[in-house]
Amino acid sequence: MNTFARLLCATLLLASNLAWADLSRDDAAAVAQLASGGRVLSAEKSESSGRPVWRIKVVTPAGEVRVIQVDVVTGQTR
Repeated sequence: MNTFARLLCATLLLASNLAWADLSRDDAAAVAQLASGGRVLSAEKSESSGRPVWRIKVVTPAGEVRVIQVDVVTGQTR
């Protein structure tokens, strides 16, 4: 999937209030990339407060490493 398609997908996910059955790893990475403006280093499925999330590790343009959680069901960042 090219960069434009990923950004478009992430934008649609963030703008939507629809429940997604299971957000893919690539879509979650695109959401985190859009939210941080950085580059994705890794992605793993985890759980937070009893909900499934993708833990996406990114490096920001400033060089800071951050972990962004993306809800598997809603696509929202935490």
